[in-house]
Amino acid sequence: MVQSKKLIGLIVIVFFCAFVSFTLYRWVRFGIIDGGSIIISFISLSFLFNWLNSGNHNGIKENKDELDKHIEAHSAKIGYYVLMILACLILVVSEGISNLNDMKNYPLILVVGLTFVISPIIEFVYSKKVR
Repeated sequence: MVQSKKLIGLIVIVFFCAFVSFTLYRWVRFGIIDGGSIIISFISLSFLFNWLNSGNHNGIKENKDELDKHIEAHSAKIGYYVLMILACLILVVSEGISNLNDMKNYPLILVVGLTFVISPIIEFVYSKKVR
């Protein structure tokens, strides 16, 4: 079992390094970068960090104690706010801040707007479910 976890970790590291290297090579050599390459790079990076954190590429620990649950809850909250800030920064960098009415990247505007309302909505629904 331990041997297979190490093998999976090695596969994840090799895949991540190979795919990111291939993506960077295509970008530098040909000026080509596509959305699929970016998404797959981020997914493989998440597998890598899940494996580093829990020894499992899915991020699932077998035995969770109170400290693991505490770390998971706080990291989720912090991660949400970091994602919110990064989405706002990407919007500002890509569209500028001269005039909010001149922005044309509507999907990104929707994502930034959703980052402000998702957490309160989820907390509201979850509090109604628990009570």
